[in-house]
Amino acid sequence: MKALVTGAAGFIGSHLCERLLDDGWRVVGLDNFDHFYDPKIKRSNVAACVKNDRFDLIEADIRDIHSVDSVFSGGDLDVVVHLAAKAGVRPSIEDPLVYQDVNINGTVMLLEAAKDFGVKKFIFASSSSVYGNNEKVPFSETDNVDYPISPYAATKKAGELICHTYSHLYGIGMTCLRFFTVYGPRQRPDLAIHKFARLIEAGEPIPVYGDGSMMRDFTYIDDIIDGVVAAMEKCGGYEIYNLGESRPIRLDDLICEIEKALGKKAVIERSGMQPGDVDRTYADVGKAMEKLGYEPKTEIAVGLKQFVEWLRSA
Repeated sequence: MKALVTGAAGFIGSHLCERLLDDGWRVVGLDNFDHFYDPKIKRSNVAACVKNDRFDLIEADIRDIHSVDSVFSGGDLDVVVHLAAKAGVRPSIEDPLVYQDVNINGTVMLLEAAKDFGVKKFIFASSSSVYGNNEKVPFSETDNVDYPISPYAATKKAGELICHTYSHLYGIGMTCLRFFTVYGPRQRPDLAIHKFARLIEAGEPIPVYGDGSMMRDFTYIDDIIDGVVAAMEKCGGYEIYNLGESRPIRLDDLICEIEKALGKKAVIERSGMQPGDVDRTYADVGKAMEKLGYEPKTEIAVGLKQFVEWLRSA
């Protein structure tokens, strides 16, 4: 079996590539090593994969039609897992045009290639941000997601709709996975757990927006990868699944857990809520459990302990 993984050198992508290689897949990893954060980190993420004979790393942009067609023309792709994207809610407010270009136009480019080269399965990485400030909890795949509150969230909702169109018109099996705040070893350095842990470890203050009551459904990377692999195996028709831990935690409680994992106290600098940030996320994972066999099992204290071990070793 052969998979194309876009965003292969990123946090989630590199973990997925390793899992697929361990499972005997041939993997083509596509990444443009964007400077959103240090490309050296991404090269380190994927270093182990590059040593594997069943892994091909291609440095290219998903918006480059010639590069994309060249990847697909290599033949026998069984599935595309599309993780590549401009990430981040707050940066998308600063530069919405680039987010639209990468996350929407880039996705269409891949879907066109999947159609033209006969790929039958396509996995799209969506986000819990599509729910906006949904008042109903937990968030269900059947909830109305017509009210995103950031350009990033809007591009992910648009991606889901485009995927539906290609599934309907061309019979491509299409699965959209709404990830809920993924963390663990190799997490992006700008995300809360990584940023807080790094600053607390260094004895520096951490920036906290709001009063600490914001809630997030943090999901450990191993649980996410289990869900992605299951979606690859069972992809058919058009489906949307939440992949979360379904155990949201307040921001101030998260900071306490990070302090415990590090054995150090945080110095907190508070400021107001940031535009685009939602009040809470909380995944209803019943559909994924029923249809994918998804079973999130990593509690936050355990996941943070493993993250801190990686942070200190890295």
